[in-house]
Amino acid sequence: MKRARNQADLQFPSHSANEGFARAAAACFAAQLDPTLEELGDIKTAVSEAVTNCIVHAYPDTIGSIALKLRHHDGNVLEIVVRDWGCGIENIEQAREPLFTTGGADRSGMGFTIMESFMDSLRIRSVPGRGTTVTMKKKIAQRAAVR
Repeated sequence: MKRARNQADLQFPSHSANEGFARAAAACFAAQLDPTLEELGDIKTAVSEAVTNCIVHAYPDTIGSIALKLRHHDGNVLEIVVRDWGCGIENIEQAREPLFTTGGADRSGMGFTIMESFMDSLRIRSVPGRGTTVTMKKKIAQRAAVR
């Protein structure tokens, strides 16, 4: 993809309260693309899942850093990158399977499945011991201007 038309970069600690912050920040940034309420809900849910994965899985016993990168590309495409420098994922294919979790009995194991279902694309890169980067894209439908 070419250079972004607009962008925002945020970094915050992996405190559980920051999941809501990331969700709201992504929604505010996406609002410039004039999404429908359904599209906005999809974006917020996907960001929540990605950030929660960092909080629960990347840094299970410590507070680490999470980066949220938001990009607006030509064609009304929103790109969201969530990155951590935590423990990483040993087996990405297994982690993408519905109901698989390393987070214990109180976790559904549906995070990546939810992200994939709400966004147009999902890419996961991870190196054990060095962290994970999740890149999601969603094309926001352009609507005719109201007269």
